[in-house]
Amino acid sequence: MAKAYWVNTFRSVSDPQKLASYVELAGPVMREAGGRFLARGQPAAVFEAGLDERTVIIEFESVEQAVAAYQSEGYQEALRALGDGAKRDLRIVEAIG
Repeated sequence: MAKAYWVNTFRSVSDPQKLASYVELAGPVMREAGGRFLARGQPAAVFEAGLDERTVIIEFESVEQAVAAYQSEGYQEALRALGDGAKRDLRIVEAIG
């Protein structure tokens, strides 16, 4: 089974307090779901059409595990805490081989 990568970019943050609440709730949920944080923060460099957006990459053992983490009650609680505090782009990508 191929690993999966949760790639989350923050297009904009309108409420840093809501973001802080989200981070406090979401981090433990991701780790409990088997996620391993690989990168988090502003890009070191951007090229071509790249945007300078806060990015988070989390590794999971499978797509199913990553999707289950997203759908979990704990993560949904974190999303409720974030509310309209940020605009995000989130995708789950399956690793090659």
